[in-house]
Amino acid sequence: MASPVKIQPLGTRVLVRPLEQEAKTSSGLYLPETAKEKPQTGVVIAIGDDETIKVKPDDKVLFAKYSGTEFKMDGVEYLLLDANDLLARLED
Repeated sequence: MASPVKIQPLGTRVLVRPLEQEAKTSSGLYLPETAKEKPQTGVVIAIGDDETIKVKPDDKVLFAKYSGTEFKMDGVEYLLLDANDLLARLED
């Protein structure tokens, strides 16, 4: 799948779209924005040109908390991570 944004990560970097956590707890309480934790899961949008990267676009991944560089493009939040900050590939 082609990247929907015009960004091509370089080297071992990976472009990820973080997945927001549920706004409601398992007991039914709604969380305000300030109480939500930073997301730690996301979908790979594009990968760098290094052959050691083990993920591909559309993979769902778990990444280290507070890692990478956050930025917004066309109203969508993205995270540019080093491949070493990816902890696991998540299966559906």
